[in-house]
Amino acid sequence: MNSPRIRLAIITLLFLLLPAFAAAQKSYDAGASDTEIRIGNTAPYTGLESAYSAVARAEAAYFQMVNDRGGIRGRRINLISLDGGSASPLDLAHKLVEDEKVLLIFSSFGTAENLAMRGYLNGQKIPQLFLQTSSSVFDDPAHFPWTMGFFATYRTEALAYAKYILQHRPTAKIGVLYPNDDVGKEYFAGARDGLGDKAGLIVKAVSYEASGRALEAQILALKNSGADVFFDFSVGPFATEAIRAAYDVNWHPLQFIPNASLSVAAFLEPAGLEKAAGIISNARSKNWMSARAQGDPAVREFLDWMAKYNPQASLRDQNYVAGYERAQALVEVLKRCADNLTRANVMKQAASLDLELDMLRPGIRVQTSPTDYQPIKQLFLIRFNGREWTPFGATIGE
Repeated sequence: MNSPRIRLAIITLLFLLLPAFAAAQKSYDAGASDTEIRIGNTAPYTGLESAYSAVARAEAAYFQMVNDRGGIRGRRINLISLDGGSASPLDLAHKLVEDEKVLLIFSSFGTAENLAMRGYLNGQKIPQLFLQTSSSVFDDPAHFPWTMGFFATYRTEALAYAKYILQHRPTAKIGVLYPNDDVGKEYFAGARDGLGDKAGLIVKAVSYEASGRALEAQILALKNSGADVFFDFSVGPFATEAIRAAYDVNWHPLQFIPNASLSVAAFLEPAGLEKAAGIISNARSKNWMSARAQGDPAVREFLDWMAKYNPQASLRDQNYVAGYERAQALVEVLKRCADNLTRANVMKQAASLDLELDMLRPGIRVQTSPTDYQPIKQLFLIRFNGREWTPFGATIGE
């Protein structure tokens, strides 16, 4: 028969063991602890594509907001972001994993750059999450289960443009400009596949090399082909050059540009806003610039965040919205990990998402599964009116 003294001793022992039991329920891999979550990133802070470093700056600012609010279950997010122009992508991946001891790689920039890192990171079982590239090659969980993209693919963008032409300009003569790399080839293939048996509408296709900037020769070739629709799949500063060159040679087709090139501040203003009027692109996010949209609490929160954490940044730079969305998605993944901050659990949570992000247009969701590593699959078309982008049409998905 237990005496009160024995029962008290048992209770005291259990009380003393509680911290040990609680500690045993926590699981950490390198880069995670009771106080910190270390995240690695590469971004083009220097060089031709430096405008895209705004995405990483936005992500750092979002994590700072999270830290100011107490972090994730008391853990601060420490984003270690390296300049993609400082070394080879593989060397940077080694540095982040082996020297900086990060838990995961997040939103690293570029198709070629992420491909260069992918084999190493998968071999080491390091999550490579929410990449800053929309190449469909990163939706391959069967072969690369530690790598996951984020936004709708380049192929999906091109399919949407082809569908629009078939519906609204079925007798069009289409000229295509694309970078001579994997990104450009995916865009071009998507356009041809989207046109199907009407692929003959493409009367001229020309490519460019990333080593140059002058596109006048390609633009003149497309103009001289008689094309009245321009699938301009040039990316970033090359889109700026193509928009300017087409206008300057007095060629005014119906023009489409990639989502990656739609930033007003980074790419359209340098070309000349009047030269970009009428261009069509695609988006996933709410229009934070319109007075009507600013009545949306989520848009208001984004604008307040921009004012506090990015006071020098332009609201016309879409890259900040892209970074905001990616960072919010990662924070959700880390919250779901709770105290099991292992790399395996990070991937498990990332591969079981079904959520809306605050700045995504209603109906566009982040959805993943162990066999589906393309989180966002929808988009909608937008047209530039010379001042801002305006949406039109329904949400489109492949």
